[in-house]
Amino acid sequence: MSAEARVLVVANRTAESPELLDALRTRTMQGPCEFTLLVPSTPHGITWAADMHGGGDEAEEHRQAFVEELRVEGLNVGAAKVGDPDPLAAIQDECNFYDYDELIVSTLPLHVSKWLKVDLPRKAEAATGLPVKHVVGSAS
Repeated sequence: MSAEARVLVVANRTAESPELLDALRTRTMQGPCEFTLLVPSTPHGITWAADMHGGGDEAEEHRQAFVEELRVEGLNVGAAKVGDPDPLAAIQDECNFYDYDELIVSTLPLHVSKWLKVDLPRKAEAATGLPVKHVVGSAS
C-alpha cells in the first residue's frame, strides 16, 4: 500500500471553479491523497493599486468557501491557509515548512490571469522541484 500523497493546491479567484474541482476529483482517482489549500492573498483591481495587502479578506472568503465545497464532495482536505500576496512566495513559504509530493496551480484564463503573465506554474515547478499540474479555472 502506498502512502498518501500530499498535494498543495494553489488558487485564489478560481478556488471554487468547476474546473479545479474536476481536477481534484481526477487526482483522487489516481491514488490516495490529502489536499492542502493555499490561497495567496493577491489583491486585484483597484485594491491592488491601493494596497498590496488588501486581498486578505477576499482570500479568506475563497478559502472558507472552497474548503466547504471540497468537504461536501468528500475530498480529503488536511489544511487550508491564506498565504503571502505574492503567489510564488506563498508557495515557497509553504514548501519550506511542509513536505508535498505535487502541486496543483489554478489560474484564470491567459488573457486575465496575472499569475500566468508571470509564468507562475513554471516558476513554482522550478522553485520547488515538484511536479505541477496547471488548471485553468473560471472566476468565482
